[in-house]
Amino acid sequence: MTVTKVYVVYYSLYGHVEIVAREVLRGANTVQGVEATLWQIPETLPDRVLEKMKAPSKASDVAEIKPQQLSEADGFLFGFPSRFGMMPAQFLAFFDATDELWASQALSGKPAGIFWSTGFHGGGQENSALTTIPKLAHHGMIYVPLGYTFGKGMFEMDEVKGGSSYGAGTYAGDGSRQPTELELQQAFYQGKYVAEIVKKLKV
Repeated sequence: MTVTKVYVVYYSLYGHVEIVAREVLRGANTVQGVEATLWQIPETLPDRVLEKMKAPSKASDVAEIKPQQLSEADGFLFGFPSRFGMMPAQFLAFFDATDELWASQALSGKPAGIFWSTGFHGGGQENSALTTIPKLAHHGMIYVPLGYTFGKGMFEMDEVKGGSSYGAGTYAGDGSRQPTELELQQAFYQGKYVAEIVKKLKV
């Protein structure tokens, strides 16, 4: 059986996106014939700054990805914490380094989903995805939104829930809030949903 490779690529400063990313990975790996791998984006902030920000250590069991490694995958799920309604500088720097892939259009036709974390309601639960789409478009990648395929979980009104039709998400609040069970269920679903589409579209 041909293996379909899905890369779950994330950046996480305080751990919220990492938690969501691991659930996305779990969902993707439930699809038969799919091999999903977790990667993290290199940090660009100096250690001294990270110490002052009281940022925890990065996950030791997740390797850092280099831009050229993206060409190895058949599809992607990109995750990050929102900064002013868009991806953070670390992820921007990573995409800025994909110029050779862009020049050869090596990623053209490959599906990609997006997930995120924001501080509060106005932090970019939709805009984070919208401002990422141009990066995908320049590479010729196919953006895969969730739509309302997650079902009744999309219409939850009795509890605070991140995510939207654009992808899975969570709220960090002041940093103390952790992803809820419902948010993790949506992340798991997104991983499975996107992986199924990647497998279906693989040539």
